Amino acid sequence: MRIAVVNNFFPPRVGGSAHMAASLAEQYAARGHEVLAITAAYADAPADETKDGYRVVRLPAVKMPQLGLSIDFDMSFASLRPGNWRRLWKLLDEFEPDAIHLHGQFFDLSWLAGLYARRRKLPMLLTIHTLLISDNKLYGGVFRFLDTVLVNPILRYLKPRYVILDKLGVDYCVERYGTSDDNSDYFPIAVDTGNFEKPLTLDVRAEHELGDGPVIVSLGHVIPLRNRLPLVEALPSILDKHPGVKVLVVGRVYHDVFLKRAEELGVADAIIVTGAVPKADVPAYFAAADIVTHDLNGGCGTASLEAMLSGTATIASVTEDNYPGIELRNGENILLVRPDDSEAVANTVIELLDDPRKRALVAQRESAMVRANFGLDVVAEEHLRTFEKLVTEADVLR
Repeated sequence: MRIAVVNNFFPPRVGGSAHMAASLAEQYAARGHEVLAITAAYADAPADETKDGYRVVRLPAVKMPQLGLSIDFDMSFASLRPGNWRRLWKLLDEFEPDAIHLHGQFFDLSWLAGLYARRRKLPMLLTIHTLLISDNKLYGGVFRFLDTVLVNPILRYLKPRYVILDKLGVDYCVERYGTSDDNSDYFPIAVDTGNFEKPLTLDVRAEHELGDGPVIVSLGHVIPLRNRLPLVEALPSILDKHPGVKVLVVGRVYHDVFLKRAEELGVADAIIVTGAVPKADVPAYFAAADIVTHDLNGGCGTASLEAMLSGTATIASVTEDNYPGIELRNGENILLVRPDDSEAVANTVIELLDDPRKRALVAQRESAMVRANFGLDVVAEEHLRTFEKLVTEADVLR
C-alpha cells in the first residue's frame, strides 16, 4: 500500500502526537509499504527529506501568535500560506496514496488532506489525540463552541474512520462528533519500545544537581488539560514526610498557574522546570525518577505509558476500563488516582516512597503491561489490518 501520513505536528517538534505519527510512519515503511509524511514547517527542519525509510515534506506555515494567554500553544497553520492547497494536492496526486492517515481533528492539514481523500474517494483514518476541553469555564466554552461550529461540521463532511485512543476519547467523540462503533476503531496509544532499549544519553541527577534524594518527574507540556495543580497541591504533605523530594517538570510551560500555586504554598523551591528535552533524553529522565506522575487531570497519555514501559512507578488518573480490551488493575499493573485529587496523589506518592519494594514490583508489572498492549509493533499491525480492509472495501465500490 501507499499510505500518506498527515499531521501538523511532526519531529523534530516534540510531543505525543508528533512522535506517534512518526513512529507509525516508520513502522508502515518497515513492513514494506510506501509512506509519505506531510507536515507543517518547524524551526530549521528540512523542507523535504527522506528518513527511516519514508519521505517527509514540510509545507510553509504561519505560526500562531503568542498572545500571553494561559492557553497559548505553539501551533502553525499551513493553509494560511498562499499556494499550499495546490502544493498539498499536487504532492498527493504524485504519490497516489491508497489510504491517508490523518492525525488531529482540528488541524488544517488534516482538513485539507481529508478533503482530498473525500474527493478522490480514498479511505482515511483520523486519530483523535487531543480533546478540546478545559476546567476553565471560559476556555471550555470557547472550545465547545469551536467543536460545534467548526470541527464537527468539517468532520461530518469528511466522514473519516476514527481511531480513538481511550475511554475519555470515546465519550468525548460520541458527544462532540456523534461517533459510534460503526465508524470507529479503538486502538491504544503506540509506544516505541525500541527507544527504551538504547543506552541512556544523560545523567539527569548530575545535570540538575539532584543528589540522591527522591525525585518525581512530570514529563509533558504544561497545558490546561495537564496543569500539574494536583501534584503541586500534594507537595506540602509529601514534603512533610519526605523533605528532600524534588519535582522535575519536563516540557514547555504554556499554562503557568501551577508555578503561582507553588509560590502560594511555599513549595516552589522543590520544583525544577527544565523546558522541553529531546526525545532521545526522555528515557534518562524516567531512569532518574523514583516516581513519574504526569496525567493527573484525567488521562494516561504517551508520556505516562512511556514512563511505565521504562520501569518507573507511574501514577495516572483514568478508570480501570480506560482502554477497551485492556485490563488495568489498580495497585497491580497501574497506579490510579481520581482526576484532580491532590490528597490521593499525596497518599500514593508517600506510600510508594515509604515502600521501595512495592514501588519496584508495581513498576515491573506496569512495564510488562505496556509492552504487551501498547508496543508500537502491536499497534502498527492493528492500523495496517484496518487500512487493508478499508482499501479492499474501497476497491469493491469503485
